[in-house]
Amino acid sequence: MIKDKIKSWEEAAHLCDNFRSQGKKIIFTNGCFDILHSGHIQYLEQAKALGDILFLGLNSDDSVRRIKGSPRPIVSEKERAFVVAGLQSVDFVVIFEQDTPYELIRLLKPDILVKGGDWKPEDIVGSDIVQGYGGRVLSLPYLEGISTTELFFKIAAAFSDKKSEG
Repeated sequence: MIKDKIKSWEEAAHLCDNFRSQGKKIIFTNGCFDILHSGHIQYLEQAKALGDILFLGLNSDDSVRRIKGSPRPIVSEKERAFVVAGLQSVDFVVIFEQDTPYELIRLLKPDILVKGGDWKPEDIVGSDIVQGYGGRVLSLPYLEGISTTELFFKIAAAFSDKKSEG
């Protein structure tokens, strides 16, 4: 079931230890994933292709508000977690309350840490941890013009046009 893919920090750490003992490569990425779009899907599929098990760290509602400002998030953390857990490429979802997943990365010890191409590998939060034990840090290609912010502008414009018509 989809909800079984949403794990606590402790459950995720235990799973990582088990997968590591089986020789599986663990990939970690993170983000808000407020309004899911094709760029997210392509990115997560690319991330999953790098190893065996993809853990997605999901910003909590409070974390998103601190980072993105109000009125974000549009979609609640429980709903966002359920949606991304429903993706074939995502094996497990872990919600974090902090502004960054630094401590979660320290706990899970992924083999590969990835973010989108708008991040330089050296600027990716947790890169020091992962590189410190010989893991890889990658910045995956960023798809221009496909972003949650762009979607918000399109939605706002569509509703603005509707208002002026009526």
